[in-house]
Amino acid sequence: MTNIVVLVKQVPDTYSERKLTSGDHTLDRESADAVLDEINEKAVEEALKIKEAGEGEVTVISMGPDRATDAIRKALSMGADKAIHVSDEGLHGSDIVATVKVLAAAIGKVEGFDLVIAGNEASDGRGGAVPAMLAEVLGLPQLTHARTVSVEGSTVKVDRETDDGITHLEANLPAVVSVGEKINEPRYPSFKGIMAAKKKPVEKLTVADLGVDAGEVGLDNAWSSVLEASPKPPREAGQRVEDEGDGGTKVVEYLVSQKLV
Repeated sequence: MTNIVVLVKQVPDTYSERKLTSGDHTLDRESADAVLDEINEKAVEEALKIKEAGEGEVTVISMGPDRATDAIRKALSMGADKAIHVSDEGLHGSDIVATVKVLAAAIGKVEGFDLVIAGNEASDGRGGAVPAMLAEVLGLPQLTHARTVSVEGSTVKVDRETDDGITHLEANLPAVVSVGEKINEPRYPSFKGIMAAKKKPVEKLTVADLGVDAGEVGLDNAWSSVLEASPKPPREAGQRVEDEGDGGTKVVEYLVSQKLV
């Protein structure tokens, strides 16, 4: 039996206009449609495939505001069994370090977990560091950028794909695995799955419930912050070159003036 934890995150839809708030320059999550991050759908799908290949249970964990419940329900409607939702106003603006501390504490609430699966990086922050940092905090082996994942007894095996090629990795459970975009095609929730998701348990926890020090999370305690932000300037018209036999020379002169050659 494999007890799997999947980390999921609600993010602004990539097709929506995304912007920062004018007050503290954090991501304005209310201004855009919110969805379950696509890479997390793939992480959930991979967990369900492992579960269906044997016996097990899939618990999804999400850290986010109340509206993140929608993303959690999407994962549950795909087939996950239960969820933990960490929601606390004090978490607003938390950086990756604080996020990892909170997620590690939430994972600790899942008794006897064998495997933690996450996406390589979220589409809103694109830090790409949470899975590795989480493995360090939990003291577990990390197998990142997975193209394939399989569990055989007490061992997890991964084909790790990077720009340099494919590496075959394996580790003893428990372990942390992060998956890439090419790993699978997530299933669509069935009507039966959507209805069943409404009855599945979602445990809501605060920072205090997790035993995390409130002085270690939130924007005021982040290791970095945005001091100033401005909208991207409108795109200006390009420079047109009239070719009168010397077009090539004019193009080169322009490139030289812009220090491009």
